[in-house]
Amino acid sequence: MLPPNPVAAFDVTQLQATLRKLGGNPQSLLDWQQLLQESKALPVPARLKRVNEFFNRRVRFSSDQEIWHQSDYWATPMETLSKGAGDCEDFTIAKYFTLLNADVPVEQLRLIYVKARIGGMNSNLQQAHMVLAYYASPDSEPLVLDNLITDIRPASRRTDLSPVFSFNSQGIFNGVDAKTTPEKGGVTQLSRWSELLQRARAEGFN
Repeated sequence: MLPPNPVAAFDVTQLQATLRKLGGNPQSLLDWQQLLQESKALPVPARLKRVNEFFNRRVRFSSDQEIWHQSDYWATPMETLSKGAGDCEDFTIAKYFTLLNADVPVEQLRLIYVKARIGGMNSNLQQAHMVLAYYASPDSEPLVLDNLITDIRPASRRTDLSPVFSFNSQGIFNGVDAKTTPEKGGVTQLSRWSELLQRARAEGFN
């Protein structure tokens, strides 16, 4: 039996307090709650599309250095909503938490660290990137949610992305195959992710 989802619930009062503390617009949280309410009534493909578009349109891409004055910072969903800006990790994390709370099972979602080819088909240039993958079943090809493009495409159509490893709140996985089990050690193997989950719980995600 799969373990219960440890983050697919939230305390709205605590989230409101968190957003105020961060200086965010209260309307951002109301819009996010409306997104959840409306998404839950949709079939999963439409749910994915709605959540992907919500963040891709609402959040401005910016570097951690500009937003947080740090070289690498993983923001919680409330931090991203309060700033209205984020980098690829922040987009991916916000979509992950949102889909969990829109009743998508944790075992169907993976955050994937990839190398993204930039500069066209013949380019050898790569940069670190992160995307969110949805697995309809352990045997299905994952769908990729990305802040670089609005379309949600099967992994086979994202030849510009080379997966390195994947993870979710159940643990860290060697590769991206949905049939693989988490490696020993759990989320603590990835300190930034472990620390982010703790901060998200403190903000109101249970």
